[in-house]
Amino acid sequence: MAQRENGNNRREEYRRIRSQQSKAREGGRRQSDPDYNLEERQKYRKKSFKKAEDMQDTEGNIRQTRPKADRAKAGRRKERKAERAGIARGMVFFAIQMLASFALMGVLCWLDILIMKYLLIIAGVLLLLLGITLVSQLAVRGKAKIIGKVFSLLVSVTLIIGSFYLYKTGGALLHMTRGTTEIHKMVVAVRENDKAQELSDVSDYTFGVEYARNVSNTERTIENVNKELKKHIATKKYDEMGTLAKALIDEEIDVIIYDSNYNDVMNQAVEGFTEKTRILYRYNIEENTQDTTLNVPVQSEPFSVYLSGIDTYGDVATQSRSDVNIIATVNPKSRQILLVTTPRDYYVPIPGISGGMPDKLTHAGKYGVDVSIDTLEELYQVEIPFYARLNFTSFVNIIDILGGVDVNSELAFTTGTDAGAVVEIQQGLNHLDGKEALAFARERHALEDGDNQRGKNQEALITAIIQKMIAPSMIVKATDILAEVSDSVETNMSMKQIRTLIKQQLQNGSDWQIYSVAADGMPDRRECYSIAGTPYVTVPNEEIVAQIGELINRVEAGEILEGSVKAEGK
Repeated sequence: MAQRENGNNRREEYRRIRSQQSKAREGGRRQSDPDYNLEERQKYRKKSFKKAEDMQDTEGNIRQTRPKADRAKAGRRKERKAERAGIARGMVFFAIQMLASFALMGVLCWLDILIMKYLLIIAGVLLLLLGITLVSQLAVRGKAKIIGKVFSLLVSVTLIIGSFYLYKTGGALLHMTRGTTEIHKMVVAVRENDKAQELSDVSDYTFGVEYARNVSNTERTIENVNKELKKHIATKKYDEMGTLAKALIDEEIDVIIYDSNYNDVMNQAVEGFTEKTRILYRYNIEENTQDTTLNVPVQSEPFSVYLSGIDTYGDVATQSRSDVNIIATVNPKSRQILLVTTPRDYYVPIPGISGGMPDKLTHAGKYGVDVSIDTLEELYQVEIPFYARLNFTSFVNIIDILGGVDVNSELAFTTGTDAGAVVEIQQGLNHLDGKEALAFARERHALEDGDNQRGKNQEALITAIIQKMIAPSMIVKATDILAEVSDSVETNMSMKQIRTLIKQQLQNGSDWQIYSVAADGMPDRRECYSIAGTPYVTVPNEEIVAQIGELINRVEAGEILEGSVKAEGK
């Protein structure tokens, strides 16, 4: 063992000595051998050149790569900037849509004709549309953003237009419920051949006046004339309009002041009065009518409405004869409507006007809607708090906007040109447009029972209109209806009361029962208060009048009348 270890030690010592000798020889060669040193230097230079070339190649690659990287980086920055700008524009569209949504909800709340259920549905739809716009601008890229902006723009425009028309509807409703006024068209007139050409030419004349009709309006006109002439005019009083007209034509007086709404009365007193006279001065007076209806709870208690169809076109506030005289008694709890029509020629006293002397019912309209209501209240011994006046313009327009109505006629007949159109009416159901419906309601000469049957036809038409209008689908046409007829329909029912009735119908959606009855009488010729001679009149059937008064009381008590026609509310 010891010998083996000694041998290993000697071998290691030998290798160490050999290594030292080899290094010594190499060192000596580096110092003494020029070729060796030259080779080493050449090797070193090659390595240096190679390293330099490698560095140049790397720098070239870096120089070539750097512009591409810079351009890519700049492109990404531009894309991010464009995306942020697109989102900003999208938020502008979103903000506009949100404002348009708030505007629509504001107008709907102001209009106050929709129940809460419908308001919540509309609000939900508006929120959904806003959500779609928001997602399209924040969560998607590319063309989807553009589509989102177009979508938002279309929604906003639609909402703005809708808000405008709803606001217009509210304005029309306010205008229609202005019905606490009437317009009196006061005039100063002379004979056609009088030399006076203007008001100042008659300043020294004595003015004929009549105070029985309306003292206040006559006095206001005199006061205005005094102001225009800057002096107090002389006046002479007459007892009635007919006497005043005769005094002017007979040259008893040279100038008169009167309400031109009574031209028919003047023409009855003096044939061709309006052609024989000339108007020098006009003065319109807007007079407030009685308004005791604001506290009537129309949603819970029965009420009656006087429906007056006047024979004029244009402004319904102008006093005129009433060709349609219907009382609609409504019980909102029992859902019963009673329609009572009274012939225009009914021979009845006009309270506060005729001094107990009978006159045609239609003439009461010349003295104001209040006088017509007072006349019917006295006839049937009932209370009528509300009225609605509509003229021929509104009648035609309403029916056309509704798309026509289906009227059930008791008789077959043909209307004449005097009714406005020649229409073949079949017994039973007839689909009529506005012009045809007006002819159906006005025709009486082709009817054997004349004015009595015309009243029944008018009730049939009113029934058809109610049946069409109470359907919930008609709410979409409310704007068009109100906008078209706001100048030709007038009522003293407040906007709040109308809103209440609309909301109640939308909420309940219940059917209504409609019962119609017509007063009748015997034709005759009698003296009338408003016109001279013995014109055609209808002498009331007192038994029918009493029955109608009883029917009104039964409806107000909540009774459903047998034989009523159903108007479906759903």
